Amino acid sequence: MDDAVAYSSAISVAAVELIPADYFAPLDLALIFRQAAPLEIDLGCGDGTLLTGLAEKFPERNFLGIERLLGRVRSACGKAARKKLPNVRILRIESTYAVQHLLPSKSIDVVHLLFPDPWPKKRHHRRRIVTGDFLAAVHRILVPGGRLRIATDQADYFETIRELVSVSAFREEAADEQEIFPLTTFEKQFIAERAPIYRLRLRTIA
Repeated sequence: MDDAVAYSSAISVAAVELIPADYFAPLDLALIFRQAAPLEIDLGCGDGTLLTGLAEKFPERNFLGIERLLGRVRSACGKAARKKLPNVRILRIESTYAVQHLLPSKSIDVVHLLFPDPWPKKRHHRRRIVTGDFLAAVHRILVPGGRLRIATDQADYFETIRELVSVSAFREEAADEQEIFPLTTFEKQFIAERAPIYRLRLRTIA
């Protein structure tokens, strides 16, 4: 049995969860993943359905899930451990904080932000994660030409995001019909309910 097989057959839940030694310094990504590879992050990764699906499909890439709720973190770590995925780590923290303070500049290839809390009541809109400052922070962590994928079931939130994108350092791209992603738990629910889903595929510009 070679080292890679031995490593992948002995993954524990504790080994999947990422607990930084310092929450006030950028992560040293070279020490976090066994392989040097392009990195994708899933902001608000929930129970890890999308994250582990991507990691299975693309073993040559690394995946970092960020989630603040303990129960969801435990579920995501359990999924990655059961599937023996050495290219997955889960970090329990607020997504905005991670993007602004923990992820190094120009270190991420793809950011997935799928079905963030829509805060549908107008008086709560200020709590929504997507703001001009948030988009600027995501742009900072992406490599040149990096991508941001956003999906929501809220039409008004989608239009607000598009307005913010129009004055940001991102450009919209048409969906790639060849690109098929695993469904998130929320996405499966919305599809079953025949609810509309609004998507944006963005790429950084200078």
